[in-house]
Amino acid sequence: MTFQKDLLAWYDLHAAPLPWRENHDAYRVWLSEIMLQQTQVETVIPYFARFLEAFPTVHDLAAAPLDQVLKLWEGLGYYSRARNLHQAAVQVSQALNGQFPQTVDGLLALPGIGRYTAGAILSIAFGQVAPLLDGNVIRVFARLTDLSADVTEPKVKDDLWKLAEEWLDHDRPGDYNQSLMELGRVVCKPRSPVCSECPISQYCKAFANGTQNERPVKKPKAATPHYDVAAGMVWNEAGQVLIAQRPLDGLLGGLWEFPGGKQESGETLPECLQRELREELAIEVEVGELFTVVQHGFTHFKITLHAFTCRYLSGEPQAIGVRDFAWVTPAELSRYSFGKADRQVIEHLTARGQMLF
Repeated sequence: MTFQKDLLAWYDLHAAPLPWRENHDAYRVWLSEIMLQQTQVETVIPYFARFLEAFPTVHDLAAAPLDQVLKLWEGLGYYSRARNLHQAAVQVSQALNGQFPQTVDGLLALPGIGRYTAGAILSIAFGQVAPLLDGNVIRVFARLTDLSADVTEPKVKDDLWKLAEEWLDHDRPGDYNQSLMELGRVVCKPRSPVCSECPISQYCKAFANGTQNERPVKKPKAATPHYDVAAGMVWNEAGQVLIAQRPLDGLLGGLWEFPGGKQESGETLPECLQRELREELAIEVEVGELFTVVQHGFTHFKITLHAFTCRYLSGEPQAIGVRDFAWVTPAELSRYSFGKADRQVIEHLTARGQMLF
């Protein structure tokens, strides 16, 4: 393949003026690449700006409390990225004197950095001849080669990594890698690729064969499981509501929530809620009205969250199945970082006013 020069010429004319492209500082490249994982560019831009304002350097990010980092990340999703971001910042700041490693192995030793992100940092920030492979690049390569094999298979992905290395432009590796991702984002799109505007369509076997809409090949997704979840808005006599912080290891780790959990077979939602509050916080409650119902989808499953108004009866709250807990007024809820489903419950609470049992 000799498409590299044509692709770079197109990139020089059409590269989007994204904020993380203003300079190639490793901290900015790393921050943007972590945020861009499984997230659209348009969504990331304001978060990137807010993070840079709050944490201008990796030392500033490392020195910040995790709760502050999670609060700024709120709404961006995939919260393990934020926890890993903070842990990696601490390592770079304290153990590496603020300098990001300039080797693949060094970068892979940092939390949250995989083979793709390492390649992006090395090529974009340091100008090293390092390949990368993300969803956009896989799609471009699958169409260039008219690949009929399943790109999710490990052997096929290994072959694609070899292509990424073989086809690298050694003079401008960072720009070349960004041009591939840019092409996949704006031209070689998952559905209805704009082949008429593609600068390398003459090299594309799928375009020549009319199979571009059939590439890449992926195995069908399995049916998405669904769970019913009960959450308690537990009020005390002082007009405060009880919130709990999720354990750091696991889904939405470190975020706050209205405590509760997944309904088990044979129990009603109120019974589920009472059981979960005993197991997680060692408290007894009286479950009242169903306050609101929220539908929410995660990567691998969906939930229906049933939020109940509850009266606190007895038991000193204990952090048994949670990291921490707090009694707060409705006005204080905005200080804490919540997942999307709980934020919707808070929106209903704000709209209706304080709801005591």
